Amino acid sequence: MTSAMRWVARRFGGLEVLAFEEAEVPTPGPGEVTIDVRAAGVNPADAKNIRGGDPSTLPIAVGYEVAGVISAIGPSAGPPAIASGPVALGDEVLAFRTRGGYASRLTVPARDVFAKPQNLSFPEAANLLLVGATAADMLHVTAAKARETALVHGASGAVGVSLVQQARLLGMRVIGTASPRNFATLERFGAEPVPYGAGLEQRVRELAGEGVSVALDTVGTDEAVDVSLALVSDRARIVTIAAPQRAERDGILAIGGRRGPSVAFRDSVRASLIDLAARDELVVPVARTFPLAGAIEALELLQTGHPGGKLALIP
Repeated sequence: MTSAMRWVARRFGGLEVLAFEEAEVPTPGPGEVTIDVRAAGVNPADAKNIRGGDPSTLPIAVGYEVAGVISAIGPSAGPPAIASGPVALGDEVLAFRTRGGYASRLTVPARDVFAKPQNLSFPEAANLLLVGATAADMLHVTAAKARETALVHGASGAVGVSLVQQARLLGMRVIGTASPRNFATLERFGAEPVPYGAGLEQRVRELAGEGVSVALDTVGTDEAVDVSLALVSDRARIVTIAAPQRAERDGILAIGGRRGPSVAFRDSVRASLIDLAARDELVVPVARTFPLAGAIEALELLQTGHPGGKLALIP
């Protein structure tokens, strides 16, 4: 075994329960590899995961996705391989979904590891798959398709930006809600921005012309859900990742990364998302990086709701 620094929660609570500590890293067994982490993605789910739940899951090693370099490979009957094909020591990779990505080194199942596209930096690669797979899942469950108009609530956020890009790749027209200071981001990726706030429904109606086919909510506000219900007649084509109570009450879709169908689908699209990124068709805007020891500062910035793009931890 080797050792590494990592972030872990030994009890449930807020960011105050996180501890930065040294831990042993298991030697990889069959079907496993060890990654020396070069960047760890920072996501809202990282903090959400430690707020409460089944005590048997404690301690919780934090972080779902990383990018780094292969430093050890478990024994195998044939040539060593990861999800994307053969692998060798020193190869640059990304991994999702991991347990304990806020670390300088970790051992993970090889099935969750993919070759890193050379055009992606480590921080970009470490932030590609969680938001990308979430966005793909939202489009999948609403049966979004070409020549339709999609309304994306929170289109300048991390999931929103991926949604805009993937919807445009499908051939959709995208209208996105955001604050005016973020309109340039939406326009960069081909969305038509509208400011949220009083009168949102009418502004979207006037812009949409022939109407909205699909509504995709990443923010969970009552405004977002109410406007979606007013504009989209088929409630099976409205999905939220942030308002589960409204979904249950109003009969719209709610999806989450821990739910069985979503887990299977999101895992199934990882390779295709990496391929899109390798062709520069799916961009990951990174706003800022922090040292690994600065995880709490990064999560505090993320919780303001205005990080300006993705964040990464650099061991």
